[in-house]
Amino acid sequence: MSDRIKVDFRSVEPIVGGDVVVFVGDDLKLTPLAQDLLGAAAQALVTRAAAVERFKGKARGAMVITAPAGIAADRLVVVGVGDAQARARIDFTRLGGVVMGKVGAGRSAHVVFDLPSAGAGDPKDDQEKLSGKDAKKAAKKAAKKGAAGGDAVSGPASAGAGAAADFALGLQLRAYRFDQYKTKKKDEDNGAEGGDFAIYLADPSAARKAWRAREAIAGGVTLARDLVNEPPNVLYPEAFADRAARLSKLGVEVEVLDQKQLARLGMGALLGVAQGSAFAPRVVVMRWNGGRSGDAPVAFIGKGVCFDTGGISIKPAAGMEDMKGDMGGAACVTGLMHALAARNAKVNAVGVIGLVENMPDGAAQRPGDIVTSMSGQTIEIINTDAEGRLVLADILWYAKERFKPRFMIDLATLTGAILVSLAHEHAGLFANDDPLAGQLSAAGEATGETVWRMPMGDAFDKMIDSKFADMKNTGGRFGGSITAAQFLKRFVGDTPWAHLDIAGVGMGPPASDINQSWGPGWGVRLLDRLVADNYEG
Repeated sequence: MSDRIKVDFRSVEPIVGGDVVVFVGDDLKLTPLAQDLLGAAAQALVTRAAAVERFKGKARGAMVITAPAGIAADRLVVVGVGDAQARARIDFTRLGGVVMGKVGAGRSAHVVFDLPSAGAGDPKDDQEKLSGKDAKKAAKKAAKKGAAGGDAVSGPASAGAGAAADFALGLQLRAYRFDQYKTKKKDEDNGAEGGDFAIYLADPSAARKAWRAREAIAGGVTLARDLVNEPPNVLYPEAFADRAARLSKLGVEVEVLDQKQLARLGMGALLGVAQGSAFAPRVVVMRWNGGRSGDAPVAFIGKGVCFDTGGISIKPAAGMEDMKGDMGGAACVTGLMHALAARNAKVNAVGVIGLVENMPDGAAQRPGDIVTSMSGQTIEIINTDAEGRLVLADILWYAKERFKPRFMIDLATLTGAILVSLAHEHAGLFANDDPLAGQLSAAGEATGETVWRMPMGDAFDKMIDSKFADMKNTGGRFGGSITAAQFLKRFVGDTPWAHLDIAGVGMGPPASDINQSWGPGWGVRLLDRLVADNYEG
């Protein structure tokens, strides 16, 4: 995916041409800055258009006025931020997505980042909103200096630099497309690249600084989306490993383990899944050493089944093409490592991904087979379509033993059962550590990538006991997502651990304000926020 828009943060300056974006509350009143920049006729124009369009200024509502009379702009995009209560809890990333959706790809826009009232800003930014009188003075001075070729001055900031950076993140996330395999584009897609967004606020330098971290996150989400969206004939295990190895350009130490090395390590569970494929498996270890030397790392583990037929227990044909996304967990971990490195996170982090294909070849493993995991525990194969947990079993153990991490979080498009429970709304959260579970829940609420904690316990654990081995790889139809988590728990020991079942959120979710793609890159923002809030320093 190419970078389709450019974002810049500027002081207030005259606006000529392109789209102009302004924000109004439920009273439909333009802010003093917007009125001065747009001219005296602007408020009457907005009021009249709102009556015709039945636009009420509700949060995330919008109307577009084409060729607005008396305004030096091609279009005026009026975006609602709701009443005072709604403005107090604005999600600026989502707001950026709304604006991007209304402006559209390939267009230039000037965003007057001034909200109708205080209370929606970022308290960490320590920026003060100018009074309406000061706003008018700033706008007039900007217009005068702009006309004379001088420097523009800062305008008001009803929302701070951090909020502006979040808004820009939403613009980037909504602009994402995966269309490089299309040889013919729709008319509306032609020339869609290269749109510019100028965001006007009081302290553009502070916003640019805040944006550097958000831009790193956007890059991580984009990488994760690209990986999930790629076709399986392009992104097989070795090719995925090569993509991950590119993170070395950001300072990530990348180690790729091939089939012989995995066999020497004793990863019999992972190798059992891979043995039916013409593509050899890989395990990729990514290390970012941004923290203090000697500090134990935080560890993220990703299921990377690059295509899942179900193996001998083959899936129905309908919808099987979606199984190219069964590596969404590995995609998230790779995108997260990009984000941490690109923003120079002050933490030691390890990402481990297991990359395989699950195919029904004559050499494929069978129901009834017994494999020996790296831990030495034996596993009876009941259903070859319960393969992701076999991959995770070995790499969880490997990460635990090699790195002695502060915690481990694994992500996997693991079970259809979690879709039955949580649809596409939340990831299923399973954990052996209450503080870690709480941190994940808080990060989910902050980013909108929400999790829902599910139960675990001895009764569920007994459901995966086997007559012939230490355990079996499925506990049957009931409680399927829980018995899968219980299986994984047998490979983490006393290490604080959380399992995120992302089958409902990791591929093919409903379109949203910030994602129109089949591959959402879910989890990168969640885990980056977890690290930033709790583990850097």
